[in-house]
Amino acid sequence: MILSSLVVLSACDRGQAPVADAPSSQAADGTPEPGTPEPAPAPAPVELKDVSEVTSDYVVGITYPPSAMKYPGLAAELKRYADDAREDLMQAVAARTEGEAATLYDLSLTFTEVANTPQLFAIAADGSSYTGGAHSSPLLARFVWLPEQQQRLRITDLFPADGDGWAEIASQVRESLHTALSQRLDADELSPGERERMMRDARRMIEDGTGPEAENYSEFEPVVGRDGRIEAIRFVFPPYQVGPYSDGEQVVQLPASALLPYVAEQYRKLFSTR
Repeated sequence: MILSSLVVLSACDRGQAPVADAPSSQAADGTPEPGTPEPAPAPAPVELKDVSEVTSDYVVGITYPPSAMKYPGLAAELKRYADDAREDLMQAVAARTEGEAATLYDLSLTFTEVANTPQLFAIAADGSSYTGGAHSSPLLARFVWLPEQQQRLRITDLFPADGDGWAEIASQVRESLHTALSQRLDADELSPGERERMMRDARRMIEDGTGPEAENYSEFEPVVGRDGRIEAIRFVFPPYQVGPYSDGEQVVQLPASALLPYVAEQYRKLFSTR
């Protein structure tokens, strides 16, 4: 049974908790606690500059939060993601046929700070790229950084890919998405036949996109409480993974109490136990 869950679209509130002190991963004598990953070597600084380009062929807008510059390793990952998206756009511009030349291509990408504590820093990347067709392609990524270890925290670090928690996580996420789907269809006041058809198609997408494999949950945000610890994990799904493009980005939030039994031992100190 889901202890707590929330499904929202991309307009969901991203309220940030204030920075709070949390237990250090070092013992009193300064040595790392058992199981604590070794800090990675500090990379060279990377400058993140907002981008605004307008030409007759394309438009590019990329925005970074200044706070991301604190962590060069993270800044390098954000810039790499943005550079890859821009390169894809440029390749599409170069490959256009003469008949497509009148179409203005565009890339819009915003990086937003969603968590900031001494132990945890997280950035959300959201945007879109239009290179022809009926609509833009969504851009969505999440970057969770461990300042003490100077490395990225991935979903398979929190929940090992071969762990026994994935079946339960998938079950809770799937149930939450099914509930939200039913509520949306009820609000649309469809005919019984149309409702049944849309329910059947959407349920199939949910089942396909929420299997108990770690890659289905790779984009996630920590929801941090006032004590600086994780109170919940917000799993973010791009359009097409668990619903049609028209449903947009979908989010399922599961509380720490439901997830903690499956969290890898060395990361449990990041979570609230209340």
